Amino acid sequence: MTTDILLTGTGGFAGRIAFDIAATAKEPVHVTVAGRNRDRLRWLVTAGNGRAALFGTPARFAAYEADLLADGVPDAMIAALAPKIVAQAASVQTSQVIASRESRWARLVADGGLAITAPSQALLSIRVAEAITRSGRAISFFNCGFPDVVNGLIRALGHGIVSGFGNIAILSNAFAGHEGIASDRLKMLAHYQNLATFRQAPAERSGSTPRVFVDGAEVADVYARYRDVQLTREPAIELSGASGVPLLLALAAGKAWTGHVPGPNGLPGGYPVRLEGGALVLDLPDGVTEAEAVAFNAAYEANGGMVVEGDDVIFTGKTREALARYDAAISGGFAVADTMAAIDRFEALRASLSREAAA
Repeated sequence: MTTDILLTGTGGFAGRIAFDIAATAKEPVHVTVAGRNRDRLRWLVTAGNGRAALFGTPARFAAYEADLLADGVPDAMIAALAPKIVAQAASVQTSQVIASRESRWARLVADGGLAITAPSQALLSIRVAEAITRSGRAISFFNCGFPDVVNGLIRALGHGIVSGFGNIAILSNAFAGHEGIASDRLKMLAHYQNLATFRQAPAERSGSTPRVFVDGAEVADVYARYRDVQLTREPAIELSGASGVPLLLALAAGKAWTGHVPGPNGLPGGYPVRLEGGALVLDLPDGVTEAEAVAFNAAYEANGGMVVEGDDVIFTGKTREALARYDAAISGGFAVADTMAAIDRFEALRASLSREAAA
């Protein structure tokens, strides 16, 4: 049986994708879930097929045991399964770090921002992207690990990338749900940093907001209009993981789709897009140019985060300052060509600080 969608990872994000595919697929689709946690892998396949039976959908699930950190495994996986689509949702850095303050690593992430985790988030996705490139196959690759930032690094390394899931799509769907309108009536530009304010109570929200357009008209006061939209302080997997499912199913079935994604084609931040002829293209509000949209999103990470500029990866603002307190060399950034060595250094720092309780 051919693999339409290869879903790598067995955590909560991958589970959300698998279970929602099982519940919503309208066309036959075969999903292979790959991961190294055998028990969790077996459960995702069992529950996926069970949910497909429960909801009467033509989705089928199979398992493939794979340790993506092991030499040669990503290449063997791509060769054995020959997928049309890869949704890479495995990460050595769990998303739960945003809700923790217990270790010195979690404290560093809280002080310096999520860009601190970008190298760790990139590790497995780069390994899978490398295997796809080496295979020479035409495979649509989606990275679910911090796509607003990591997708630009994947592209700079010379690998194809369609987009990620979540982040902007959390807000776009939450806002459309608040309005009680179909999601295609709303278009927005948003960076992952915009999520933090909507995790706060309405009275505490401040600073830059997403740009939101409803039926073509830009919303003048986003905080006021969406005052009652409240995100969980934990990863919003119920929306973020789910947001990729309609796109994956449309792509697998050769159908059109419109919505919002982070990091399309490696661009920074999130954008409205449409799927046409198997390709994902920007679907910006009238009057907004691509240059303007990219500049809006790029400004966030330029003020504090991680940016890819030509052949270099640079840490900026509070991210650079926080890293400098632990490793001055790391805070200075690295060359794109030295990405894997830099990731090794970040992983050593993460492992060390994760073992130490926060002060």
